[in-house]
Order: sequence, then C-alpha cells, then structure tokens
Amino acid sequence: MSPSQTDYYEVLGVARDATPEQIKKAYRRMAMKVHPDVAADADSAEKFKQVQEAYEVLHDPNKRAVYDRGGDPMGSGFSGFGGGQGFDGFGGNFGGAGFDFTNLVDAMFGAQSSRGPRSRVRRGQDALVRAQLTLAEAAFGLTKPISIDTAVVCPTCAGKGSEDGQEPVTCTVCDGHGEITQIQRSFLGDIRTSQACPNCRGFGSIIAHPCTECSGEGRVRHKRTINVKIPAGVKSGNRIHLEAQGEVGPGGGQAGDLYVELIVANHETFTREDDNLETVIRVPMTAAALGTTVQIATLESEREETDEADRWVDVEIPTGTQSGTRLVVEGRGVPNLRSGRRGELGVTLLVQTPTKLDDEQRELLLRLAELRDETSVVPKMTKHGKGVFGRLKEAFGG
Repeated sequence: MSPSQTDYYEVLGVARDATPEQIKKAYRRMAMKVHPDVAADADSAEKFKQVQEAYEVLHDPNKRAVYDRGGDPMGSGFSGFGGGQGFDGFGGNFGGAGFDFTNLVDAMFGAQSSRGPRSRVRRGQDALVRAQLTLAEAAFGLTKPISIDTAVVCPTCAGKGSEDGQEPVTCTVCDGHGEITQIQRSFLGDIRTSQACPNCRGFGSIIAHPCTECSGEGRVRHKRTINVKIPAGVKSGNRIHLEAQGEVGPGGGQAGDLYVELIVANHETFTREDDNLETVIRVPMTAAALGTTVQIATLESEREETDEADRWVDVEIPTGTQSGTRLVVEGRGVPNLRSGRRGELGVTLLVQTPTKLDDEQRELLLRLAELRDETSVVPKMTKHGKGVFGRLKEAFGG
C-alpha cells in the first residue's frame, strides 16, 4: 500500500511524535495480536503485513523522514528486510525461503530459539528431615547423629553413568544439538518449530552402556548417618541448614542443601514458655501454713555431665503461702538461642487439703479451728457492719 492509502502511525497505534522505543513496543504488541497463527480473523494475514510494513518504515529514520514529508519510503533506493526485496524480505512474500515464527518471536523479545543440549550433570535438590529432641537436649544443645535417606554418587560408576567408564557418544538423530526441528507448511510458508530430541532426551549424547547400578543416572539412594550440631536454646520449628548435604544431582552433580527441622517433645515435669521453664509442685496444707523449704530437681539433672550441685535447687516457701502462688528461681530456665542468657524457673504451688483424717488428726484440726475462732463460717462483714445480705436488702429498698 502507498503512504496515501495507509496511515502507518494508526496501524501501530502510536502518535506521530512517538519515540523509536514506543514504536518498537507497539510493533511487538500488534504483531502478536494480528499474527495469523494467533488471530482467528480471515484478514489477519493482511493486517500482519500492514503491521510489518508500518514498522519497516517507522523504525528506519530515513524512511520515516520520507514518509512524514509525503514521499514513498518503499520506493527505489530503500531496501526492505530482505536487502533490496522491499517487503518480500521474509522470504518472498513469506514463502520462498520459509517463514520461521520462532525466529520472529525471538527477534521481538530478544530470546534465542536454540536451546542446545542440556547438561547431564546438574545440581541436586534440597532435602528436609525432622529430628526429635528432648526438652533438655533443646535447652542445652548437643551433637546428635541423624539418619537420612538421600541420593548419593553412584559408587560403581563414580557419577559418570557409564558401566565401562567411557564418555557418552554423540546422538546421531540430532547430531549433538539436543533438539530437532520440524517444518510445517502453511499459507504463510514453512513454519519451523524445535523440540527436545526424543532419542537422547535433549542431552545431545547417548550413554552406550549405562551403569547397571544407577541406570545411567550417576546417583543412587543410600541411607547414611551424619552428626548434626544443635545449639542450646532451640525450639520446635527451628531449622538447621547444612550446605551440600542434600540430594546429589543427576550425573553426580553438586549436592543440594539439607534442612533439619527440630521437634521438641513434651516434658513430664516442665513446660517451656519462651526462655522460661514452668513447673507445679504440691505442698501440704500444714507446710504452706507454717512455711518450709523444698528441694526441686532441675532440668540439668537429666544430663549425665551435670555437677551434683546443679541437679537440685532449694525453693523457700513462705509462711501462709496460698494455693496458686508462683515463686521464681532466676537463671534456671532455658538459654537464649542468641544471647545465651538463661531465663527463669517458675514454681507454682498447689496447696493440698487433706481428704482423709483419722480421729487424732480431726481432733487436732478442731482444736486449731477453736483457737482461731473458725468453727463456723460467717459471711465477712463490711466496715459498716453489714454483710452481703444486708447490702442486697438496702439495694431493693427493704
């Protein structure tokens, strides 16, 4: 079409003062929109030719200048995409030399159509295992042996994948490229598409005699034990990262990383709240009333290497202690994972009232109640001398 018949700016949907970058982006957008392999319109081929022609003119400063002055930019003296062929540069009206849609997309988006053979040696995946700890192990840390089942380098072929140790041979189907090209004919010409070679699976080479141990993979599954250093103060959900201890990759490639997720079991005596330890002890009613000192086993007592002096802690119970009272022992909690500073040990007292009394005990308690004037339960009086029922009576105007 001549410039008088076609508005190239309108075809691409850009302003007349559009920058080269704006023209390029508009061309990419319109080319993908109206291409016959994408659009279902009957005139998509003609629209695509217009888009191509508009871009050929507007992206070239000299042709654009001629077009803006009202001249014919497609006349003599200007070569098209095919070098002196005008718009037939994509191979003679999209036909003679063949049209490669893959190359068109690559040209627009800067990609490379050829993938090439992929390597047999690749990095392995990361692995995750879980390890259960006691509360003492989590609190004070240790080096713990952990059994894992991962892929390791094949001991038979040392990762080469070949039974006889020979190098892979070039694939005769793809000639070592790792991909094959298929050509389909259409009214636009020949459309070429590429895919991984089915004979070599994209490697570009074939292992003539695969290792019988790993079937050519260069790796096998194997159970092994590793020693994991667990720092003091960890808690459930914490993960330890071990570099290159995960799955060995295909072809004996670099191993991935291993993550050890820690799970701390519940304790019979202690519960953990952040860096503090909490426990509950029962004390007799008489001990709570008179006051006493009790000896409590610490969490350190579960460790063989703990000194005898650290296995126990004395807790003083004051006279008249009530049930639910919480006493604190500093520095007997869990070490902080970062600072190492230990939390506190909280001891909650549960005062026990005797349920079974013999005659002598009952007599002693009755005597105590008489001495304390507690033989009958009377509602506590307010400072105005009125009890609960008296206040209710006043509230209702009685």
